[in-house]
Amino acid sequence: MLGYLFPGQGTVRVGMGAWLRRSRAARQRLDQIDALLPRPISPLCARGPLDSLVATEHAQIAVTACNLAALAVLGEEGYEPTVVAGHSVGELSALHAAGVLDLAGTVRLVALRARLMAGVAVSGGMRAVMGLPVERVERYAADASEPGEPVVVGLENAPGHVVVSGSPAALDRLAELAVDADKIVPLRVGNAFHSPLMAGAERAWAAAVAAAPMDEPRVPVVPNVTGEPTTDLAVLRQALVAQLTGRVRWTRTMETIAPAPPGPALDPATDTALDPVLDPVLDTASETVPVVEVGDSKVLTGLARRTGVRCLSMADPTTLRRLAKAVAREPVG
Repeated sequence: MLGYLFPGQGTVRVGMGAWLRRSRAARQRLDQIDALLPRPISPLCARGPLDSLVATEHAQIAVTACNLAALAVLGEEGYEPTVVAGHSVGELSALHAAGVLDLAGTVRLVALRARLMAGVAVSGGMRAVMGLPVERVERYAADASEPGEPVVVGLENAPGHVVVSGSPAALDRLAELAVDADKIVPLRVGNAFHSPLMAGAERAWAAAVAAAPMDEPRVPVVPNVTGEPTTDLAVLRQALVAQLTGRVRWTRTMETIAPAPPGPALDPATDTALDPVLDPVLDTASETVPVVEVGDSKVLTGLARRTGVRCLSMADPTTLRRLAKAVAREPVG
């Protein structure tokens, strides 16, 4: 078994993708993606400025370009996934990896999704709530919401790592209620993604998804909104539309793709792997089912550790060597 995880918008940074251009396959894929866009994304990834790169209309295509370049590296090495999932906009990369979307169709949908989300007139934001169970955050969100000023759980990233999304006033009220959180961190995003405030983009996005040419998936895909694997193309289309305003159930996704091995659970309060600049510490002697973060990011690798799942990141130069060893240990039959 080989699971692929594709990161989303929150992983962009100036210089992203530079290491990928050392690979011929990745370089060709990045050049192909640049050619499909009105303006190439590679120069912005390489040099910034950061304010422009993190803007939704650029960030979503930037992270997708790196995801698909990393996928090309794995393909050149002969790897094929047996199950895939993507975090938020990363779900479109997962659909490409599963053979549902071709390259042009993936780039076209990501670019449209980014434009639609960036164009939503209602303003909002997102904040990470650390150290609380999702059920408690849900109660705080319900208490903090008022008519016209909603706040909801937008992402269940991992145990003790929940992201709320909504209007600025409701986010402030929630912060006042959640005094028992370890910390609450504002996220640098353009709006309240995965919340009802994205409803203004939903009709056009649904029409685009319905019209997009798609093939039956070659391998199961785990959609964000269900956390359950499926090869039903109709379900995948519906889930892709629903995740615009719906919750990213990433904890459930990780439990589905790679059930945690027996052993002591990680302590979310002391786990530092959420910092994307830190290399995750993996016990190579006990790596079992390979799971790979496919992109120029270690964020999903850190989140996986919080659920007790060991994950390799394609942003780590040792991953191909370690993946080869992990696959070699996989039982046959």
